[in-house]
Amino acid sequence: MAEEPNAQREIDFTTFCVSLASSAFVHLGDMPHPESQKTEPDLVLAKQTIDLLGMLQAKTRGNLSDEEAKLLEHLLADLRLRYVARSGGR
Repeated sequence: MAEEPNAQREIDFTTFCVSLASSAFVHLGDMPHPESQKTEPDLVLAKQTIDLLGMLQAKTRGNLSDEEAKLLEHLLADLRLRYVARSGGR
């Protein structure tokens, strides 16, 4: 049976992390806001979301699959580099 286009999918750890990272990309101005389709950087919200992902990494260390741990590590490295570039190193 084909999945309905608007059917809700079960949220797992990977989906949750990617969702948070997407929010951070929007706040960094790397993606348009999903409702307004405008690029609206907000570095305070970007930092909060990146810090939240960092807290998740620390609190889940040793409890993730290798794939989940690598995904979180790569997302954080990318987001942190982008944040430093946007904030001028602040």
